[in-house]
Amino acid sequence: MNKYLCCFLLILSVNIGVAQVVLSADGPGNTYSLITSVLAPGHNPIETPDCSHNAFGDHIDEVYDEDLGAHVFRFYMHVTPDDDRCINFDRQRNEIKSYNQSPDNLLGVLGENVEYRWKFKLDEGFQSSPKFTHIHQLKAVGGSEASMPLLTLTTRLGSPDKLQLRYAETLSQIGWAETDLTPFKGVWCEATERVTYGDWGEGVYSLIIKKVSDNTVLFTYTNNSTRMWKTDADFIRPKWGIYRSLEFSENLRDEEVLFADFSVEEFTVLPVQTEDTDDKADLRISPNPTSGIVSIIGMEENAILDIYDNEGRKIKSGLNISEPVDMIFFPEGTYFFVFKLEGQTYTRCVLKQ
Repeated sequence: MNKYLCCFLLILSVNIGVAQVVLSADGPGNTYSLITSVLAPGHNPIETPDCSHNAFGDHIDEVYDEDLGAHVFRFYMHVTPDDDRCINFDRQRNEIKSYNQSPDNLLGVLGENVEYRWKFKLDEGFQSSPKFTHIHQLKAVGGSEASMPLLTLTTRLGSPDKLQLRYAETLSQIGWAETDLTPFKGVWCEATERVTYGDWGEGVYSLIIKKVSDNTVLFTYTNNSTRMWKTDADFIRPKWGIYRSLEFSENLRDEEVLFADFSVEEFTVLPVQTEDTDDKADLRISPNPTSGIVSIIGMEENAILDIYDNEGRKIKSGLNISEPVDMIFFPEGTYFFVFKLEGQTYTRCVLKQ
């Protein structure tokens, strides 16, 4: 069977990022200004308990992390006297978000494909509420169902404690998936969340969480036909931080949760091209299939090469195509070599055996 036909049987499209916003820590001081400059310039995308605990100072700051070799964001939460923005006193909130004053590419709208990516680290002694301890949400703004988050990533006290992915089609929430929280404690994790914002049956959702140190997959969930929207919503926004119930405060402690490298990237789904369907008929990867090293043939050296896996995740970027590409340690499977040259995109499928 032709190697490109094999690729088409496996996957008919590849996702290409077209607009990305990145928020990374840059060192102590002016943390709120940094967050604001990225998520909502000139406005306030930060919801903290500072008003009830101003003697402590800012509840989000930046520290250097030895494991990542970079500065990261530290979110504080104290059992007392912190509350939810001096509005609610049965819960606590320390979150960052996008909202209607944010740049357009931070607002998920119907029909868009968006990837959210971030790193987080829970302390080894992290304690969860039996009610909820949210660390991430996708939440609608506007419409009759805005009060209930679309997606929630939360931790919950139990035997053992759980990490839960919860979903609300309308105003009722259900559990989509859960796993033991223990492997997530004391280690840096990276979450990649991909959403196609679509109404009934047209939405797509996936979440994969890996250990940063060795890429071990700790959690994965995919739903290729669901509702990823809310009735009459203006847009969907991401939220990250600590949002927890105080109903059983005896189960809680003062916490510090670390976050790093927030990324929001819109992407389009492009058809996979072959030498029969574009004007680069001589562009090929050799050998293909391959067990290791491949060469690029028939492409100008000033082209930019990114490599994606068969789920559309970018695994290599900005490669020098004048040199062979080392795929020896790639898992077996289908990969997409995406070349950008003078405003054009060319895609080739490669089978790693």
